[in-house]
Amino acid sequence: MRFLFVLFFFLIGILGLSAQNEAIAQQYFEKGDFEKAIVYYQKLYDKNPNNRNYFMALVTSFQQANQLENAEKILLKKLEDKNIYPVLFVETGYNYQLMYQEKKADVYFDKAVESLDENPNFAFAVGGAFKKRSLLDYAIKTYKKGMTLNPKLNFNYDLAYIYGEKGDIENMYEMYLDLMLERENLIGNIKRNLGAFISDNAKDENNILFKKILLQRSQTNPNLLWNELLSWLFIQQQDYKSAFAQEKAIYKRSAEPSLNGLIDLTQIALENNAIEISQSILEFIISQTQDQQLLIFAKLKLIAISLKNTKEKEYDTIEQEFKTLLDTYGISPQTLEVQLEYAKFLAFNYNKSDEAIVVLKNALKLPVNKFAEAQIKMTTADVFVYDEKFNQALIYYSQVQKELKNDVLGQQARFKVAQTSFYKGDFEWAETQLKVLKSSTSQLIANDALELKLLISDNKLKDSIQTALKLYAKADLLAYQNNDEKAIALLEIILKEHKGESIEDEALLKQAELFEKHEEYEKAAYNYQKIIEFYPTDILMDDALYKLASIYKDKLSKPEEAKKLLERIIFEHQDSIYFIEARKEYRLLRGDTVNPS
Repeated sequence: MRFLFVLFFFLIGILGLSAQNEAIAQQYFEKGDFEKAIVYYQKLYDKNPNNRNYFMALVTSFQQANQLENAEKILLKKLEDKNIYPVLFVETGYNYQLMYQEKKADVYFDKAVESLDENPNFAFAVGGAFKKRSLLDYAIKTYKKGMTLNPKLNFNYDLAYIYGEKGDIENMYEMYLDLMLERENLIGNIKRNLGAFISDNAKDENNILFKKILLQRSQTNPNLLWNELLSWLFIQQQDYKSAFAQEKAIYKRSAEPSLNGLIDLTQIALENNAIEISQSILEFIISQTQDQQLLIFAKLKLIAISLKNTKEKEYDTIEQEFKTLLDTYGISPQTLEVQLEYAKFLAFNYNKSDEAIVVLKNALKLPVNKFAEAQIKMTTADVFVYDEKFNQALIYYSQVQKELKNDVLGQQARFKVAQTSFYKGDFEWAETQLKVLKSSTSQLIANDALELKLLISDNKLKDSIQTALKLYAKADLLAYQNNDEKAIALLEIILKEHKGESIEDEALLKQAELFEKHEEYEKAAYNYQKIIEFYPTDILMDDALYKLASIYKDKLSKPEEAKKLLERIIFEHQDSIYFIEARKEYRLLRGDTVNPS
């Protein structure tokens, strides 16, 4: 018995040492220290000659360390085994390719393909090995041979991907489209793959070719899938009118008609400010449905669109539209969103906050769940803030924060408590709330909390009576109240009377955003440029770079200037929240093909 215990602990020790050596080898490998990785992988392989992972890691380490003869030696030795794993032919050929011995490389690549004669299922591993080494022609040959030898095998997904890598776009399109017909579960993945070749430019060659193939297929083999893909293509190109035509065709020809595609298209069009086509889609939805919730959704969206383009003197008409909607469908939990939007309109647009509070208090009497109740309370508090009844607002925000402590809505309420305290001038309490929110599960709330906290902490200590911070808080409140002219004027006072103080860049940014809102792009650009010039190490630097780049690109027709600014974000601000978007925009300006979605 004692002998068994000793043997057991001896084996445990060996396994532990092996695991430790593997971890060390992998660490050196990942760091690129291949000379040291070789030492450990050689020991591991010597003790475990049947372990493919150790063998391949050792081969790769030899190759990366430019010890190609050593890699050749162990590869050829391995090929002397009785049962040869055919991927070794690929790896041996690849090693000869690295040694510039192309003829020898081809011999082993051909042997890898020939291995399929013995077992067509080898095509999975051999084709994958060729793909990994970017030997695409051999990968195609392997997959095609595998399917010929065993018709049950299907490598069309892999082949389509390879054709795309080779730039054979037409073959790629055709193969992916065939696959979509065969296997619906792959449609999402295939769309993502296609997205790498489709741009937002309708004149792009790849876009034109894809549209041509889809139209040809729709004529020779009608299928709603082609309409769906045409709609998807038009959405990428922001041609929402053409996408609408396709979605209507899908709706009318479907065995089980659904308006979901049209609803999604409406949301996308609205997000991209395509107002006219959004109205047309909503009107079509209204004409086609009897579903009450859908009718309420569509009519409420139409009111929101009207409000965007309506002047103050026409607010009576908007108010009547809200009243008509509520008269038609009643004051109930089903029309809660209408009631909330009506209250916001009354307070923030029509300056009738007392009437808005009445609407919201009536909504609170409805039999709704705690989340709907929280939304009502949040909107009520928002109206109280607009009316500068801060203490009443704080009561409602605090209730939501307490009731939905671990929910995003509860975290949003905590941020609103901080923001309201900031408007009040209670900077200490605002900062206390914001410290907690820095680790919010919502990245957006966490970012907003961090920005406001830094604004307060940077400026309250440098100005004991906090004059500039109080002025900024008042300007921020005026902007919240849609009183932009007064907000801009107050920010101008800060810029003149507190020039050179830490609050200056915050005031420049806030003022620039208000200028943008009113389409005064030259003024906004001037402010952003000042932040870039005078506050290059400040936290707002990436905001200024990205916002100025957007103005140059979208409003002032200065793409080259925009490119320079985006380039600075990419190389100097990799941790910026704008980094991914900046990289995408930069590549589009440079003319690369990128997925716009």
